[in-house]
Amino acid sequence: MADTLLDIRGDRIMINAKLLREDGILVVSPVDMLETTDFERLRLLADPYIEEHGELMGLLIDAETFPGWENFSGMLSHLRFVSDYQQRITRVAAVTDNGFIAILPKVADYFAAAEVRHFNYTDRDLALNWLRTGINLP
Repeated sequence: MADTLLDIRGDRIMINAKLLREDGILVVSPVDMLETTDFERLRLLADPYIEEHGELMGLLIDAETFPGWENFSGMLSHLRFVSDYQQRITRVAAVTDNGFIAILPKVADYFAAAEVRHFNYTDRDLALNWLRTGINLP
């Protein structure tokens, strides 16, 4: 069973998020510039699961492109979300061909407790399997 969160402003969907409860994996797909409220809504999915289970097994960032942030406040909320959750997520898979997000694992090694890996956008299933098992498949 999956809990789904859609943040809809007007007729645009800003961010899609789905919690795969049986796996403890939060799947996030930004589709427009991110704002503070996007991260507040992600917390609504993540927090109850973490309270019950202690951590998320994984976070899958599914981003064919990275739309950026609506404003400076949106960027700060993103950084605060990362800071608040980096000790509570075991693995992070960045699934993208976008250069900005693709460097995430190299940057994250310096400050994140989670194991972070980049996957090509076409390798989403491999990324999801890695989040579930921690095993690297060819």
